[in-house]
Amino acid sequence: MNPATREKLMGVSVATLCSALFKRGLRNQTVQDVRPVQPKGRNMVGPAFTLRYMPAREDRNAMNVFRNPKHPQRLAIETCPDGHVLVMDSRKDPRAASAGDILITRLMMRGGAGVVTDGGFRDAMTIGGLDIPAYHHRPSSPTNLTLHEAIDINVPIGCGDVAVFPGDIMVGDDDSVIVIPAEIADEIADEAVEMTAYEDFVTERVKQGHTIIGLYPATDESNLTLFAAWRKVNGR
Repeated sequence: MNPATREKLMGVSVATLCSALFKRGLRNQTVQDVRPVQPKGRNMVGPAFTLRYMPAREDRNAMNVFRNPKHPQRLAIETCPDGHVLVMDSRKDPRAASAGDILITRLMMRGGAGVVTDGGFRDAMTIGGLDIPAYHHRPSSPTNLTLHEAIDINVPIGCGDVAVFPGDIMVGDDDSVIVIPAEIADEIADEAVEMTAYEDFVTERVKQGHTIIGLYPATDESNLTLFAAWRKVNGR
């Protein structure tokens, strides 16, 4: 991932990215019903590394499958590249956990940029206290084997009704998570930075008592002149 793009995406909101993608006709990139286990006050940014779960069948998912060093869930934790976000397709089913605190701690120690599941985490309170950003639907104590079989690593998946391809750029803030197609991530980041600057200017003007008419959007050209002056003063 372009380091400059990563830095830009660290400073913009998922809401702003939604608007930038909407302008390109991409209306369904926000992962649905997924939220931070615990807000971090900073963004999660990184390319997607994926894990796909399928419905578990009892004869294939006894506890002893974890003894296999190539078990896909364990292998995903041990092979997710540094700086990537592990994204798990749990079929939007939080009745059994996608992972627990020991695995997420290991992912963090290996340099993972974050973890996202459309299911749930066990040991969620502990995961929330880790430094790694983590997103899920809700806490879930039962082991993943109860309902999920980890079956594929780094393949296209669905997560919270969004298509996620390996290498797509994941961005999470204290509200939600969005998926940016890898091929447009650089330009989306540039546009979002510009949008954020103008929105900060607008917020300042609104707090000073100014109307949003002609300001947001900038249909009154005089506001663009004021914005240009504001950028110079604020180094934006």
